[in-house]
Amino acid sequence: MRERSAMTRRQFLGCIGSATAAAALCGLTGCSASSGGSATSGAASASLSGSVTAVGSTALQPLVEAAAEQFMNDHSSVQITIQGGGSGQGITQISQHAVQIGNSDVFAETKLSQPSDANSLIDNRVCVVGMGPVVNKSVSIDAISLDDLKKIFTGQVSNWKEVGGADEAITVINRASGSGTRATFEDAVLGSTKAPDSFKPQEQDSSGTVRKMISQTPGAISYLAFSYFDDSIKTLKVDNVAPESANVENNTWTIWAYEHMYTSNEPDETTQAFIDYMMSDDVQQSFVTQNGYIPVSGMKVSRDAQGTVSKLS
Repeated sequence: MRERSAMTRRQFLGCIGSATAAAALCGLTGCSASSGGSATSGAASASLSGSVTAVGSTALQPLVEAAAEQFMNDHSSVQITIQGGGSGQGITQISQHAVQIGNSDVFAETKLSQPSDANSLIDNRVCVVGMGPVVNKSVSIDAISLDDLKKIFTGQVSNWKEVGGADEAITVINRASGSGTRATFEDAVLGSTKAPDSFKPQEQDSSGTVRKMISQTPGAISYLAFSYFDDSIKTLKVDNVAPESANVENNTWTIWAYEHMYTSNEPDETTQAFIDYMMSDDVQQSFVTQNGYIPVSGMKVSRDAQGTVSKLS
């Protein structure tokens, strides 16, 4: 499987090394007039056409939707459709070549029944997303230990007073089993511990629905990508570490994942142009940070499909 991490347009053009190639790239992805979007000529915009469907991670969905809107503004003959469904759905559909892009919070080989099937895909790591526990504003605590968080999500604790809060019942809301957000959260918080079969919290199919349920349900707790944090809910520190981008970058905050946009090994021209746009300065230096994500270039550590974290030089 080929892997790509986001790079700056200057680095990309330096690798190509010719003015002719630079002009071709501008024709595909749009040369930036400012960091907030791309400005393309009418001829360049007309050179791309067709449709692209991206399915999968709802944690990544806000970023892809924002970038797709700008890309379609610049390329009027291109139609990009963004759908959720969870990382498992994204990986399944791109591995079956049913869509052009499969969005995922997790590595494809961890979701496929045959990990070798990932060899037919290109792993485009467009950014990093932090994830963390979120609660209804009625919850009185602002921080929790990792051990107590594990107890809540394995059903060992059912009242906030057991973890330092007020006497209030805990309502746990999970993402569905195919969710990459859930897989990332459980890997970081539960580790090898499994919740008993008797513990059956409600499940929701999308991050947006989870946020709405948390905001409306006293005593509720779940987990969301940083990109879904807003004033309707409360975030919790874990072991006195705040869920912030700077803490993700050095792995002080350990609940995070790459955001992958998988394509086939031979994507069509329009799909490749959109992927190139996602990995360009136009998106990395504007839409990524503005929507609560972290550029891969800002990371001081890396993580592989087995979960091993390594410091970057």
